[in-house]
Amino acid sequence: MDIEALREYCLSKKGVTECLPFDEYSLVMKVMGKMFALIDLESANKVSLKCDPAYALELRERYAAIEGAYHFNKKHWNQIRLDGDVNDSLLKQLTDHSYDEVIKKFTQKMRTEYESLI
Repeated sequence: MDIEALREYCLSKKGVTECLPFDEYSLVMKVMGKMFALIDLESANKVSLKCDPAYALELRERYAAIEGAYHFNKKHWNQIRLDGDVNDSLLKQLTDHSYDEVIKKFTQKMRTEYESLI
């Protein structure tokens, strides 16, 4: 999967917006204002995704293309090279997992607002 397909996949999810809050190369995907993905536009080959800590370690041991995310809390964030041993199906699953990890931390107010979105 290339970064444009990944971007489109992220934007197809409910409540997702994109922005460039850090620099012109770090495309941040947010659900209800909370970041769940950072796509590296400079390399056009990496994405950082939120992950359950135990699952993050399991993924890093199993896939050469997955490591602790640069400039992030490595306990909760993985960096995935798009040209490595992670296929498109798994990348979508990991993107969904990241999205779900953020949603499950929503306050009741945010959850109500999220659920009211079309």
